[in-house]
Amino acid sequence: MDEPSLLTSWTFAPLQLLPIALVAIAYGVRARTLERRGQPAPRWKIGLFALGIALLFLAVASPIATVAEEELFSFHMVQHLLLGDLAPLCLLAGLSGPLLRPILALPGVMQLRVFANPFVALPVWAVNLAVWHLPALYEASVENGAVHALQHVSFFAAGVVLWLPVLETLPAPEWFGTGAKLGYVVGVRLVGTLLGNVFVWGGGPFYDVYDTGREYLGLSPEADQSLAGSIMMLEGSLVTVVAIAWLFLRMAQEGQIRQELIERGIDERTARRAVRYRRWHELEGSAR
Repeated sequence: MDEPSLLTSWTFAPLQLLPIALVAIAYGVRARTLERRGQPAPRWKIGLFALGIALLFLAVASPIATVAEEELFSFHMVQHLLLGDLAPLCLLAGLSGPLLRPILALPGVMQLRVFANPFVALPVWAVNLAVWHLPALYEASVENGAVHALQHVSFFAAGVVLWLPVLETLPAPEWFGTGAKLGYVVGVRLVGTLLGNVFVWGGGPFYDVYDTGREYLGLSPEADQSLAGSIMMLEGSLVTVVAIAWLFLRMAQEGQIRQELIERGIDERTARRAVRYRRWHELEGSAR
């Protein structure tokens, strides 16, 4: 592929875009239904979900995808971060109980809450990330369309699992409160940083499909691999900073509200559970 085509090499594969479109339409229909019932979804949630849809679109249709598949590992890393981290995070943050109610009512769906356990979610995500970056599997994904599709589905599913305990789209264990979530986010980023450092300091290219012996967009294969690792660590650092700031603010709010509930005469355990699941408004007017 010639470098000047970088800005024009958009791809619109129906098999990739149709699922994204269907999810967006289903969300829009459900949000509209709730609005008509007088239970509108918060605008910020709708905005985050729309951002997640946009990130998925960029990952599979923009020049990022074309260059990732043909020339640069660093672009492939950007694509995978969009698919496996940022898009799942935004989509889950854009959901709520009322929006999900029709899906949660389906048989077997609540059994998926096992993935909201951090001791399940973190290993599933970490193993998926490590296995797909093994040279044999990674090169197969670049050279074979079916394997590539499976890789993308795996990254997206693992990203959903990764953020599920933090955002609790399905309920996490009671002990996994805001303080525990802070530790979980730090643990996730330690894993990502470890893999990123492998790419930054690994020396020669790990993947023969990108070791072409020539430069593309001014990047040698070695520089391309180092840039991919740097991008991975930078994205992880930025997301971690935002997540930790949000969790610290949330923890401060919860501490204040828990103390206020106890001072009003609410039983300590009841207050703790109400704060843990952010249902303290249900205790209005209650007292011991």
